[in-house]
Amino acid sequence: MSREQPVIAIDGPVSSGKSTAARALARALGFVYLSTGAMYRAVAIKARAAGIDPDSPDLAARLGTMLDSTRIEFSGERIMLDGRDVSREIGEPAIGDLASQLSTLGVVRARMRDLQRALGERGGVVMEGRDIGTAVFPDAEFKFFLDADVNVRARRRYAELAAKGVKTTFGEVLEQLRERDIRDQGRALAPLRRADDAVLVDSTDLDADQVVDAMKKRILAASNARKGLKRG
Repeated sequence: MSREQPVIAIDGPVSSGKSTAARALARALGFVYLSTGAMYRAVAIKARAAGIDPDSPDLAARLGTMLDSTRIEFSGERIMLDGRDVSREIGEPAIGDLASQLSTLGVVRARMRDLQRALGERGGVVMEGRDIGTAVFPDAEFKFFLDADVNVRARRRYAELAAKGVKTTFGEVLEQLRERDIRDQGRALAPLRRADDAVLVDSTDLDADQVVDAMKKRILAASNARKGLKRG
C-alpha cells in the first residue's frame, strides 16, 4: 500500500516505555499518536461496567454483542469510550489485567484490529501495542520493538503506580509483569513477538529522550536515503 505518510509501529511488553516513546515521537514528527493498549483497556472498562464475567462460558458472545454498540475514538491524546473520556480509568491495574485477559479472545482482537487499521490506514501515525508490526500493520514503513529487563520495567511501573497513589509492592508488580509477559507471548492469537524486520531498541539503560532520539535517527536516515534514491 502506498501512503503519503508512513505508519510507525512500536511493539513491546508492558512497561517497556512504549507509550512515552510513541507519544513523544508522534509530537516530534507531527504525527497522530494511537495507543492500541488503551483501546483494549476501554473494552475492559465497558465489560466491567456491564458486569461481564471473564470466566463466563458465553463470554465471547456477550463481548461480541457489546462491541456492536461500542465506539472507541481518540481526541488528541485522550481516549473516548462511547463519547466519554476514560483516559484516567484505563490506568487502573485491574483494568490492565482484565484487558490482557479479554485480548486473548478472537472476537475482541478482530474488532480492535479492524478499528486500528481504519484509524491508521492513511499513515502519519505512531501506533503502539503488542502486535502492530506483526498483525495490525505488517506493512508498516517503520517497525520498532521496545524492550527492557523485567526488573527495570517493574521498577518503572511501581514508581508510576506509587505516583498515582496506588498501594502495592515492588514484588507484586514484578509478579504481575511476569504473568502478563507469559500471557501476551503465549496467546494463540497475535502473540507478542518482535517482527522479523523490526528494529530492537533496548531501553534498559536508556531514558525516554534517548529512546525517542534513537528512533528518530533511524526514521530520518531511512527517509533521507529514500529521497536520495528517488532523485537518482
